Formats: sequence, C-alpha cells, structure tokens
Amino acid sequence: MLRISNHYVSKIVFGLLFVELLVLMGSAYAGAAVRHLGAGEVFTPGHLHHFFTSAIAFTTAVVFSMSAMGMYQLNFSDGGSRKSIFLQLMPSFVMGFFILTLLFYLAPDLAFGRSILLMVFAIAAIGIFIARIVFLKTSELIQSRIMFVGNGPLAKECSDLALSTTRYHHYKIAGFVPNDSEEVCVPAASLLKVREGESLAKLARKHGVEEIVVSVQNRRTKFPIKELLDCKLQGVKVTDAATFFERETCQIRVDSLQPSWLVFGGGFDQSFVRTFMKRSFDLVCSSIIMVMTFPVMLLAALAVWLEDRGPVFYSQERVGKDGKTFRVLKFRSMRADAEKPGKPQWAAQNDPRVTRIGGFMRKTRIDELPQIVNVFKGEMSFVGPRPERPYFVEQLIEVVPYYNVRHSIKPGITGWAQVRYGYGSSAEDALQKLQYDLYYVKNNSLFLDVLILIDTLKVVLFRSGR
Repeated sequence: MLRISNHYVSKIVFGLLFVELLVLMGSAYAGAAVRHLGAGEVFTPGHLHHFFTSAIAFTTAVVFSMSAMGMYQLNFSDGGSRKSIFLQLMPSFVMGFFILTLLFYLAPDLAFGRSILLMVFAIAAIGIFIARIVFLKTSELIQSRIMFVGNGPLAKECSDLALSTTRYHHYKIAGFVPNDSEEVCVPAASLLKVREGESLAKLARKHGVEEIVVSVQNRRTKFPIKELLDCKLQGVKVTDAATFFERETCQIRVDSLQPSWLVFGGGFDQSFVRTFMKRSFDLVCSSIIMVMTFPVMLLAALAVWLEDRGPVFYSQERVGKDGKTFRVLKFRSMRADAEKPGKPQWAAQNDPRVTRIGGFMRKTRIDELPQIVNVFKGEMSFVGPRPERPYFVEQLIEVVPYYNVRHSIKPGITGWAQVRYGYGSSAEDALQKLQYDLYYVKNNSLFLDVLILIDTLKVVLFRSGR
C-alpha cells in the first residue's frame, strides 16, 4: 500500500490508474492520427500542441467518470471478469462523453472534431477493456508472504481479513507464531513449529516472510519485542494489528486499539495550514454546489410543500466541533409529526415516517443541500463526520469507545463513513461508522476530501448510502 497525504492507496489501484492514463492519452493521439492520415493530412507542431491539451481534457473527463462509477474500488471476488468490466466501463464512458461535450462547449478551443472524438472513445474503450483484463489477471499472481505473531481471536480476525477476496492486496499466510497465553482460534495445522533457540528472524527467513503482523491481544507477558526489533533491522516489515486494520480496511478498529497507538501515532493534523485549506475548500465547494443545484433546491422546496402543505425546511439540534451544539438545516423528508411521542428515534432504512418525496431526496442526498448554509456559517465542513443529535451522542459515548474523538473536527455534509458504510440505525452501526470517522479524523487531507466527493457522486448516482 502507498500513503498519499496520510491516506492508504493500493499499489494495484495506483498501477492500474497509471496504465489507464497512458492508454487514454495514447488513444487521443491514435484517434487523431487515424483520422488525419485517412484524410491525407500531416501532423504539424501546432497540431501536436492542440491535441496534447485536448488529450489532457479527454483523459481527465474519462478518469473522473470511471472514479465516480466506482471503477477504482476493485472487487477481486469476480476475478476481474469481462462482464463486470464491460458493465462498469460503458456507463463510465457515457458519463465521460457528456462531461467532455459540456467541457468542449464551454472551451471550444479544446474540442476534437466529431469524427475524431468518436474514434478516440472507441480506441480508448477497447484499450481500457484489454488493459483491465490483463492487469487484474496479472495482479492475482503477485502475493506477499505474511506471518502473524499470535493465535488468538485477534490473529484469526487479521488472517481472515488478509485472505478476503475483495482486498486490493493478495497475501499468502506463512503461518502463526504460537502464544501460550492465548486461546487457539486459528487452524492447528497453520501454527508454526518454533524450535528451541530458533529466533523469530530465522523463522521469518525460513518461510520467506516479507511482513510480520503482531496480533497479540495481551502484550504484557512473553512479548518478543527484542526479536521483532531484530526482524525489522534485517529488513522484515513489522506491523501491529491496529495499523494492519487501518491499512487494509481504511478504518480504525476500536476493539483492538491501544490508547498509546493514537497518542504516539501519526496523523490528526490540526495545523493552521490544514485548517486554512479545509476552510477554503469548504467555501469553494459550497459555492459551486449552491450555484449548480439552486434550481434543484427550488423544485425540491416546492415538492415538499405540495405533498402535505407542511414546513419545507427541518431544523434540528446536532453536536458539532468540541461538543458544541448547533442547528442543522435540511429539507423536511419525514412527516411533520415524525416524533410526536417526544422521544428521539433512530432514522432507519425504509423508515415509515419518510414521505414519498422525502424518500427520493434521501436517496439522492437532495435533503442535505440546505446544510450549505451551515457550512457558510462555519458550523460544518463540506466533508467530515456526520453530526449526531445530543440525545444519541450521550448514549453512544457510554457504549462506544473513543466516540468523542470524532468531535475534534467540524462535522460534514458528506463523509468517509457515509460513502463506505451506508445506513445506520443502532449502536452497532454507530460503532462501524465511528471506525471510518476515526480514520478520517486521523488522516484527513485535501486529497482524501476530493476522493470522498467523488465517492459521494457515485452514492448519489446509484442511490446507495445514507
């Protein structure tokens, strides 16, 4: 895995993106060359400069569309089948075509000719299709040998994660170094036999191990810290379970977390530069979204009022940065008497209190748009943990470890948990969302904010998430 602005990015995804950038740029030139040669024309330096700028615009539009369609959230469970690649590729290219058409309308100097554009898209589609099949099939052959220190529940959970077919990284488990203080939760056949006097480093070399994951729940007894240091000095990567989970799931697992890991680990950037960039990003994004969606908001307001003649907007108290409360503004998506008994209730998927218009707005996130006002007021960010009601926060703090950490930054209209997890209607769901929120709080950056916005577009297009 690579780390870009503290965010973990799969080497496979990064490599695939690099290959596809080359394919798309090459397709732009190939399409133009075929068209010009067919017309008996010759490329001049002026042609080359023009096509370079146009090729950049084409490549950017298609990569953005593929990202918005989730084509870089790889799933290896289908083995990179031709059918799944085709079903993702076609909508992505249709979306890219519309984006590029709009871009060429706004900047006609960038435009290809119509015949060239169709030729470029045809060559690019074939090139991306072939590149994906070859790349994904080849990536399955690349495996890292990994060894776990421990044999308890934590080691079992780590190994299950390593063997998951949906993971971006392929692992071959060499085995588990037994720990007498733990219950054996892994297959007995996978326990490594450690001979008397045999060091951990020698055992790692013997099995060709590239990485050791320390998955011992209790480190107070018989913890081989000196041997692990020796392994690291000899070039074997040593990783603790919390970092392994963070890297592989983009979550921070609170059930196996040592408080010292949060204190002494990296991340949690709250510097002036980050705060300034974050605020600037919020204002720019909010302004653009408000201008682009203003007609939609007018129609939404009219639809809400026409359905039951009730209030258009819904204001509710939420907990923000540093635990301070504020009133969030949304389009009303439930009946006016949704909480008539007076006791707050979790919002659930297919909630009977949701109106017909409200159900559509929730799926498309239109009901969230008035929160742009909260962003302008400085109460929220565009990207961040979703703000929760004080009633639920008091309950969750009691049962969910580290829940208050999410209040160290401003809440957001959309967030890492919203694009990765979806609906939540219980304390268990809140725990899962918190683990994504903690990852964002620890690793938040402008790069991660942009990725979340792209994923949000995918959620809106496919009407998934919360």
